[in-house]
Amino acid sequence: MSAFDLPADLKAALARKAEGLSRSDAAKRAGTISETYRSGGTSAPIRTEADALAYALTRMPATYAAIAASLNALSERRPDFTPATLLDVGAGPATASWAAARTFDSLTHFVAIDANAALRALACDTVTDSRLAAMRYVEGNVLAGLAAMESADLVIASYVINELTEADRTTLADLMWQKTRDTLLVVEPGTPTGYERILALRAHLIAQDAHVIAPCPHHNACPLTPPDWCHFSQRLARSRAHKQIKGAELPFEDERYSYVALSRTPAPGHIARILSQPTLTKIEVAAKLCTTAGLSRLAVPRRDKAGYAAARRWNWGDAIADKAAE
Repeated sequence: MSAFDLPADLKAALARKAEGLSRSDAAKRAGTISETYRSGGTSAPIRTEADALAYALTRMPATYAAIAASLNALSERRPDFTPATLLDVGAGPATASWAAARTFDSLTHFVAIDANAALRALACDTVTDSRLAAMRYVEGNVLAGLAAMESADLVIASYVINELTEADRTTLADLMWQKTRDTLLVVEPGTPTGYERILALRAHLIAQDAHVIAPCPHHNACPLTPPDWCHFSQRLARSRAHKQIKGAELPFEDERYSYVALSRTPAPGHIARILSQPTLTKIEVAAKLCTTAGLSRLAVPRRDKAGYAAARRWNWGDAIADKAAE
């Protein structure tokens, strides 16, 4: 199983919940929910158990993959990071909690907050037979309730700030940073507007002495200019139920996402981040990079046998050594 696929115990829990489910009804509910999100809406249409399950079956695999990939990038940059406590902000069906539990064996204490009662109920049902069973899940508005929450080593907000106004995003950023003992991860849809929200939060918290851990190799302004934007893509397998409910034929889908990991502790060393899928030819491997000095294009010729062999394994989003900064 890929590290970016839903964990086996979560899959089993969702399968049990889906027994006897009308695929056509679930597809209709999922379509309504997706349309609301695409138009800039919130999770408000998710009102019932059936709504929450339709959302989980269609969207949870993709959001899980994006969060897991972001956490993987974080742990690669901070291999010494062993969080014991997690605060999952705007947790929904606890997707980020599941991904964090799989990434960090050190986690022992899980707390979540979300205002959506149906998603909270689904989360509490699905964690029963897992290491998340003791998770404390508070039903409440994140802005109103976060101030009373306990701080945590790792704080995650995934697909949350897109639901807020600009002023509320700034307030939430401040609240989350106050509750962050070590590292904050924010994940958003990989759209130009999602990227802009990440950039605004990044700049706001850098001004409060936050250190960028990933994906950026620096604390400077993003060197990309429109129509380009910083985002990444994670491929995930579709289950049979997933394909049926989404009306899809392909056995996989690609989730585009933007993210930033910020810490109170700087990451060691210097890296460059691969910003798009490298181009592989018989002559060279070429990659677009974000480096400590800005944008760069690196070409590794085939005649460099060791370098070429290593570069053939590069993927979009990977961190590689920034030779110029060493």
